[in-house]
Amino acid sequence: MSLSHQFIFGIYPYLCGVIFLLGSLIRFDREQYSWRSESSQMLASGSLRWGSNLFHVGVIGLFFGHLFGMLTPPEIVHALGVSPAQKQLLAVVAGGTLGGLGLIGLLLLIRRRLGNARVRATSHKRDFVVLFWLLATLLLGLSTVPLSLQHSDGTTMLLLMAWARHIVTFQGDAASLIAGVSPVFKLHMFMGMSLFAIFPFTRLVHVWSGFAAAGYVARPWQIVRSRKIGL
Repeated sequence: MSLSHQFIFGIYPYLCGVIFLLGSLIRFDREQYSWRSESSQMLASGSLRWGSNLFHVGVIGLFFGHLFGMLTPPEIVHALGVSPAQKQLLAVVAGGTLGGLGLIGLLLLIRRRLGNARVRATSHKRDFVVLFWLLATLLLGLSTVPLSLQHSDGTTMLLLMAWARHIVTFQGDAASLIAGVSPVFKLHMFMGMSLFAIFPFTRLVHVWSGFAAAGYVARPWQIVRSRKIGL
């Protein structure tokens, strides 16, 4: 195992996590006026609705699919009567479907941002960085589908799950678990981890507001009383 492999898959995830959390906190504290999605809907709608909906459905589904799929202990999966091969097939079908939806939506958004003069004029360099970074990450993720089908017994998936659990539990041998995994998986993982590092410096920070909005459902009722003005 090389030093670069040890750094990228043993140390780099923690660096990305620190930048993600600390960077988001600092930006919220210092640049609240920039904490928004910077929507360009008023400039041109066009394919925005289809592109945005498909992209968000795909990416949000992939996020939670990776979160629960990678961190669920194998003992729980086994207790549910699901074999590694079955879990991998489910991951391939769900991931391929959601990844395809996200890719179509993202391509529509890129086409709109590049093809519409008004939208392109109001775009920042960081907007294109995020779009094409997401595009590369999605393409790499979809390219792992054929590789996963070649190892239908689920061994590669088990190694990736073990790596993720070792990372979140701060075990130092995480990088060694995936030393023999295909470079396509590794590059996809690197792109995904790096996305968290660039997150605080882009419009992606509005994702935090989306999660925070869920707390609005449990907000206490606001009592408003009419004020009687005497004559």
